[in-house]
Amino acid sequence: MSATPVYRADQAFAPGDGLHWSPISKRHTWHRLLAAVLWAVPIGALGAFPVWRNGGGTVGIAMWAGAVVLAVALTGIVAELDRRSFGYAERADDLIVTHGVVVKRLIVVPYGRMQFVDVTAGLLERWMGIATVRMHTAAAATDATIPGLPATEAALLRDRLARKGEERSMGL
Repeated sequence: MSATPVYRADQAFAPGDGLHWSPISKRHTWHRLLAAVLWAVPIGALGAFPVWRNGGGTVGIAMWAGAVVLAVALTGIVAELDRRSFGYAERADDLIVTHGVVVKRLIVVPYGRMQFVDVTAGLLERWMGIATVRMHTAAAATDATIPGLPATEAALLRDRLARKGEERSMGL
């Protein structure tokens, strides 16, 4: 009796060639959590006013505050799961990026198809020393984003990708 091979979905998301996923910084989670807190303070205050105004009293305001705190806590949990799901690997001819908690996604960006590499960092990201690297191609479906990289690593990755992109696109 022969055993039926078991297919594991995670095998479809392996980097291959003996490579391992490069993770993003743990500061990515803290960035998302801090951004949620900064949004929660004014939203909580603006939402508490109508609750108080409509006779919600202390109990109503406490329930509203609890809902805001719960939303921030859930954002932190989702941000950590998101951070753990991100990975990237540089192969000989392409860059592969994977991410996703509920729906896992793997993006393959051929170096020769990259039009430009973009590094961005907002105010909080700069303060935390992280940046986001975006690879743009002619087909928007193959664009890839790697958030939460340490700023120096983002700059080095940008330079490597730009160099590999130029080398591969010489014949085009």
